[in-house]
Amino acid sequence: ILDKQVCSYVLICRNYKGDVDMAEIDHFMSLLMQHEEEGLICPVMSHGSVHFMWIKHSNLYLVATTNKNSNASLVYSFLYKLVEVFTEYFKELEEESIQDNFVVVYELLDELMDFGFPQTTDSKILQEYITQEGTKLEVAKSKVPTTVTNAVSWRSEGIKYKKNEVFIDVIESINVLVNANGSVMSSDIVGSIKLKTMLSGMPELRLGLNDRVLFALTGRDKGKTVMMEDVKFHQCVRLSRFDSDRTISFIPPDGESELMSYRINTHVKPLIWIESVIEKFSHSRVEIMVKAKGQFKKQSVANNVEVRVPVPSDADSPKFKTSTGHAKYVPEKNLVVWTIKSFPGGKEFLMRAHFGLPSVENDELEGKPPITVKFEIPYFTVSGIQVRYMKIIEKSGYQALPWVRYITQSGDYQLRTNV
Repeated sequence: ILDKQVCSYVLICRNYKGDVDMAEIDHFMSLLMQHEEEGLICPVMSHGSVHFMWIKHSNLYLVATTNKNSNASLVYSFLYKLVEVFTEYFKELEEESIQDNFVVVYELLDELMDFGFPQTTDSKILQEYITQEGTKLEVAKSKVPTTVTNAVSWRSEGIKYKKNEVFIDVIESINVLVNANGSVMSSDIVGSIKLKTMLSGMPELRLGLNDRVLFALTGRDKGKTVMMEDVKFHQCVRLSRFDSDRTISFIPPDGESELMSYRINTHVKPLIWIESVIEKFSHSRVEIMVKAKGQFKKQSVANNVEVRVPVPSDADSPKFKTSTGHAKYVPEKNLVVWTIKSFPGGKEFLMRAHFGLPSVENDELEGKPPITVKFEIPYFTVSGIQVRYMKIIEKSGYQALPWVRYITQSGDYQLRTNV
């Protein structure tokens, strides 16, 4: 792990196999700067027979070195897992959090990987025996949790709850790019199913979705189905079972976890449509009119809507008029942010902005950033994905309640303008 601010400063390192000279890392920053100057930044760089695979997080570079033809996707998955685990432990992963926790970081590095092979990477399990409190650490040294050696390494035994419940969140993010003529250039849906599990013992769960492939396999074709692509599961899911009959069967981690993520490549109608008129009067003023329309069903409501409208960098003296919500000028980002707390489906709202324009000297040099929109619509999914059932089986036979919630939110949601 290297500090970005001080090019030659290696914060912490761990040599797992001893086949790469520790001094090789000294070449990394010079290679990176050379690539940046040439405009050829690459996630994999080489110096002689040594390859550097790296990611950047905050003010740090996390770098893996190898002199073999290693599995790059595995290395990058591990680097991102490092970020996730360190963030779970230290809240923020930055230079100070590494320096303040050298001992814990080294212990984590030793548990996360052994001789170049990833081992225990679940932060909840790691927190059972690698803590930031010395007294707990002493006790942990004498007794390693069974989860580390269990077949089910992501869940401890003997978990008990007075009330057994599972909360299922189906969250879909919409990515949309609309050109200046109002045509949708690209769109897709990225979804995830998150669990909050409060179940006693070692329960077996089975989740049923309106999966098109499953319905085709079983000869059923009733109602709306969805075609999921790029499906990625938590390690608890039995992949062989899913491959054979599309059953999502698993023993869940305790507490919060992401069970799966997916992508649906489909034409998405923008849920909040934006029309804008931006008029520039040379050396005088800029007038902006933005109309927002909710293009989703009337019984749904979008919450915490933010419409971000770019303005010229030399604009000043803002004046606003809105039919609902409030608008404010953010000069450091050259934006007008129009906030609407509650936006019902089918409704239209209007915002007008007036800016003074002392000069237009840099007019030709400025780009044309798009309007971006942020929102969240509860109890609604664009794709129509549904949780058909959640079966909970545990040897003690207790009854458990599954709760399902659907949320649609903006992802990369951009609408280009003519001006």
